Order: sequence, then structure tokens, then C-alpha cells
Amino acid sequence: MCTDNTARCLEILLALFLPPLGVFFRKGLCSLEFWLCLLLTILGYVPGMIYAVWIIVKVNPDSESREIYEPLA
Repeated sequence: MCTDNTARCLEILLALFLPPLGVFFRKGLCSLEFWLCLLLTILGYVPGMIYAVWIIVKVNPDSESREIYEPLA
């Protein structure tokens, strides 16, 4: 099993080579961040790469999962 730091390093490496793939593993296919990263990568590789690394570093998976599974009552 890989730790959170190892997974984040692998996602950053993926984001350096294929920026949308790194965002896909962090946010998923149906997210606005993925599609924006794909558009930025098509328009220019460097803006897509910078955005992908920023999304991966900025997003904390623990706080994001708590928001999704938080009970309503």
C-alpha cells in the first residue's frame, strides 16, 4: 500500500507528463477541474501542467471525502 505522500508524488509526476491524467486520479472524470485541465493542455502544455500540479497540491483528499459523506441530519 502506498501512503498519501507517495500517492501525491506519483500524481505530480503524472501531471508533469500528462496533466489531465494527474487531475483525473485526484478529482475524477466528471469534474470541472479535469475538463479545464484538458482544455488548458490542448491550448498549451505548460498552462495545463501548472494547473494540474496546483490542483493536486491544493486539494486535500481527507477534507474532500468528509464533505461528500457528511450526514444531512
